[in-house]
Amino acid sequence: MSGRQVVLLRGINLGPNRRVAMPALRELLTGAGFEQVRTYVQSGNVVLSSELAPDELERECERLISAEFGFDVDVVARTRDQLAEVVARNPLGDVAENPKRYQVSFLADELDPDRVEALAAAAVEPERFVALGRELYAWHPAGVARSRLWAKLAGAGLGVKATARNWTTVTTLLAMADEV
Repeated sequence: MSGRQVVLLRGINLGPNRRVAMPALRELLTGAGFEQVRTYVQSGNVVLSSELAPDELERECERLISAEFGFDVDVVARTRDQLAEVVARNPLGDVAENPKRYQVSFLADELDPDRVEALAAAAVEPERFVALGRELYAWHPAGVARSRLWAKLAGAGLGVKATARNWTTVTTLLAMADEV
C-alpha cells in the first residue's frame, strides 16, 4: 500500500461559488489512480493513499481540480506522519479549551521571521499564536469573527499557499489516516 496523506483544499464551498461536491471530488481522485480516497465534511478535507511526495500530490490535485471543476484551488498536503507530528506538538493544548476555536494553518513553506513577528503582534489577549515550521497554531477564545490575527491568517497576505483547519478537523483527519 502506498502512503497515507491528507489533502487540504483552500476556500471551497464557502459560498455560492467554487462549489465542489465531495462525491465528485472522491470520484475524480479515485479515477486519477489514488487509493482509499475519503473526505471529511464539505470544506475540502481528503485522506488518500499515494506514492507521490506531498508537493507533487499538491500540484497533481490542483491540476485535476482545475481541469474538472473549472477553477483554481490551492492545495496543501501532509503525510500521515507529518500530520501526527502537528498533533503531537500541540503547543497550545494547555490553553485551547474549545477545539473549534483552535486553528492550525498549514503552509506550503515556512514564513520569514518578520512575517511571523507581525502575526504574533496581531494576537490580542487572550488569543495565543505559535509558529512551528510550516504550521501556525492560533487560539481564538472569543472566536474568529472580530480577530485581527485571524484576518491576517485567513487572508492572502501570508505570501505562501496556506489553509486552516480547526483542531477537531485536524485530529479527525489523523484518525482517518490511521484507518485502513
